[in-house]
Amino acid sequence: QVQLVESGGGSVQAGGSLRLSCAASGYTFNSYFMGWFRQAPGKEREWVADTATYSTNYLESVRGRFTISRDNAKNTLYLQMNSLKPEDTAMYYCAADVRRERLRAGNPQYWGQGTQVTVSS
Repeated sequence: QVQLVESGGGSVQAGGSLRLSCAASGYTFNSYFMGWFRQAPGKEREWVADTATYSTNYLESVRGRFTISRDNAKNTLYLQMNSLKPEDTAMYYCAADVRRERLRAGNPQYWGQGTQVTVSS
């Protein structure tokens, strides 16, 4: 069965960095669009970034600070987060879909269970 397992979350001070990973299994990883979403307490889940093999896209508020990447040989998705801000505090989820528009709409075929990121000021 399909599994997406995130790791790498934690607590950091503002200005710090974290690298999230998402290990995928049970499907053909390189055939899917992959993305990261986040949900802060009391807020809607929002799209953060997504990637196909040769393209990446970012939420404007994270552009230049976050980098999404994928290793198709390892079936793993990453999110390098630098210059973290308190407003980046959220549960971060990875997601997968064969259709980019469905992924970006927040209704992907597959979700991970999430990893918590907490940024203190």
